[in-house]
Amino acid sequence: MTVRYDVAINAEGWQNEEALRRIVDPLLQATLVELGFGKIESELSLVFTDDKDIRAINGQWRHIDKPTNVLSFPAFPVKPGQQPGPILGDIVLAFETVEREAREENKSFDDHLGHLIVHGLLHLMGYDHQTDEEAEQMEGLEIKILSQIGISNPYSE
Repeated sequence: MTVRYDVAINAEGWQNEEALRRIVDPLLQATLVELGFGKIESELSLVFTDDKDIRAINGQWRHIDKPTNVLSFPAFPVKPGQQPGPILGDIVLAFETVEREAREENKSFDDHLGHLIVHGLLHLMGYDHQTDEEAEQMEGLEIKILSQIGISNPYSE
C-alpha cells in the first residue's frame, strides 16, 4: 500500500485495530486506484471516537454544535485529480452516529462505516458536495469504489 495510516481508537464500541484495518485496507486501495493514484507515498490518520468527542470537534472547526458521522481534515489543499501531498490528513468517525445511521438505513455497520471512510477519503482528495454537480460526482465515485469491494450503493433505498 502506498498510503501509510495510523489508527487511533478513542472510544468504546469500535472493533480492535486489526479488524478496522481489514475494513480500511481494501477501501483505501480501491479509492486510490479509482482516482488514478496507485503509486503515491502519503500518510493518513484515522480516529475512531464517539459522539461526545466529534461534537466538540465539529463545534470547534465547523461551528456546528452537534455530533456527525464523519469529519475530514485535509493536511494540504488539493483539487480533484491533483497529486496529494506527503500527508493526506485526518478522518474522524463517531461510533454512536455510525451505528444509529446503519440501523436506521438497514445497512450493516461495516458497510456503512466503509461508505463513510470512502466519503472521508474523497474529501481529503479534494472532492466535495457543496453543489449538485459536486455531489453527483462524489456520490458516483463512492458508488463505484464501494461496488468494487462488494458494498452496495449506499444511496439506493
